[in-house]
Amino acid sequence: MIDRNVAYSRPGAYAGQQDALFDEGLRRHMLRVYNYMGLGLVITGLIAYFVANTPALYVPIFSSPLKWVVMLAPLGFVMFLSFKFETISTGTAQMLFWAFCAVMGLSMASIFLVFTGASIARTFFITATMFGAMSLWGYTTKTDLSKMGSFLMMGLIGIVIASLVNIFIGSSAIQFAVSVIGVIVFTGLTAWDTQNIKQNYAEHYGEDVNQKLAVFGALSLYLNFINLFQMLLHLTGQREE
Repeated sequence: MIDRNVAYSRPGAYAGQQDALFDEGLRRHMLRVYNYMGLGLVITGLIAYFVANTPALYVPIFSSPLKWVVMLAPLGFVMFLSFKFETISTGTAQMLFWAFCAVMGLSMASIFLVFTGASIARTFFITATMFGAMSLWGYTTKTDLSKMGSFLMMGLIGIVIASLVNIFIGSSAIQFAVSVIGVIVFTGLTAWDTQNIKQNYAEHYGEDVNQKLAVFGALSLYLNFINLFQMLLHLTGQREE
């Protein structure tokens, strides 16, 4: 005779087991995203520091029209990756992500020439704290953050346009306004993107698709971190005398 209690408990037990397996897969996926992002930041930081301390590299770059190529190349990488998500392979996505981080390092080398090392380090740790708190909130909150996504994206578009215009104008007032708004926007985007990465994960997609999703998730969080860092540095960084 079958124990009725056992029979009735099986569906619930099976569902619980499935939930546990999904949660474990999601944790591995998020860890993969953060590992990609963290390694990308390391690559960017090392290249930026190396270039800034090598006059034979930074002088030709930042004293010639080549600086515009270096400054705008990351934007080209992001646009290419966004439009080619469906067609490129996982290996290509990974290669382009590492290349993007390296080019971003070239672009960010100038901060070591403009700001003191102490203020860069201080701003980095402030950024890491803010990013970590908002990403954790985005991962754990039950609130649907999609409602604020459209406002954040509008703010992001405004920041990009204002920043491009200010390259030619060089207004300190515009830079200050962009930095203040940027801190708000990229702080919000950190939580929003984290929730999207969590929601987009699905075990049945398979390893290859989830690997590619992890790369693109890492890219979005990486961009939030880098931009938040730059905005805070413009607001609080101490310039070299």
